Amino acid sequence: MKPFDYQRPSSVEDAVQLLADTPGSRPLGGGTNLVDLMRVNIEQPEQLIDVTALGLTNITHLDDRVRVEAGVRNSDLANDALLRERLPLVSAALVSGASAQLRNMATVGGNLMQRSRCSYFYDPHAACNKRQLGSGCDARAGFHRLGAVLGTSDACLSAHPSDLCVALAAADATVQVRSRDGEREIALTDFHRLPGDRPDIETALEPGELITSIEIPYLPSGFRSSYRKVRDRASYAFALVSVAAALRVEDGVVTDVRLALGGVGTKPWRATAAEEYLRGRPATATEFTAAADAELAAAQPTPDLEFKVALARRTVTATLRDLVEVSA
Repeated sequence: MKPFDYQRPSSVEDAVQLLADTPGSRPLGGGTNLVDLMRVNIEQPEQLIDVTALGLTNITHLDDRVRVEAGVRNSDLANDALLRERLPLVSAALVSGASAQLRNMATVGGNLMQRSRCSYFYDPHAACNKRQLGSGCDARAGFHRLGAVLGTSDACLSAHPSDLCVALAAADATVQVRSRDGEREIALTDFHRLPGDRPDIETALEPGELITSIEIPYLPSGFRSSYRKVRDRASYAFALVSVAAALRVEDGVVTDVRLALGGVGTKPWRATAAEEYLRGRPATATEFTAAADAELAAAQPTPDLEFKVALARRTVTATLRDLVEVSA
């Protein structure tokens, strides 16, 4: 591991000053991903800024939304009673995301920043544009079962690994960030970048910016929601396909829907084409499948990933169908 400096500020103002003063600094929360990457020299920060003393550990329920500070542990958020009542898709995504031990350590802010689980990203002898820009992408000709089919580029097909971010994308969450110059808000759907020709730049964060909280609007009345994850083994595995869905049906017709996909996109994938197709149509399995097809028309799977298109279609249909049956 490359030597680094360590700082533990006690205020957000001090933390963002340290971030600004030393390019190449990384905030350290739970460390469940960052420290692993440092051990194998994929991450080589000049300075770690331990943010666990900043006091960003509050969950605040407001009239129309919940504010979750960046240092909240995933387990605390998953177990929040009001969140489970008002945003069940978010708590379900958290529980499906990792073991209890990891959820007890991992933070919400860190979850947004977690990096690829592509095996070639972790292999220093493999070509990976995300790890070393311009080196190539060995995953394309190699084993890439966890790869993406939406939003890929010639430079990268790595799927985004987060479960929580898929639910946040469906729920219209926003991310609050702070820098020495002030605060700004980023829609979760704009927070993660498509790889394009710069897969090494993964988020919309500017140098010196620190995630301080996320805000999640409550689902309006009449919505049913769920999070479904399909994976190779029953626990502690990343998604082949996941679906975060919220559906409102009146007199058999879809009046509103929010849908996001995981495991198939290079970023948490808001399925806007499927949503647009479904609004005003009958809430039937046939229409749910047609909506999935509308979204997946843009998929560009490699031959080894063609199964994901069919799997995503079936998972979207089953998730929405089950929400209708629960409502009936």
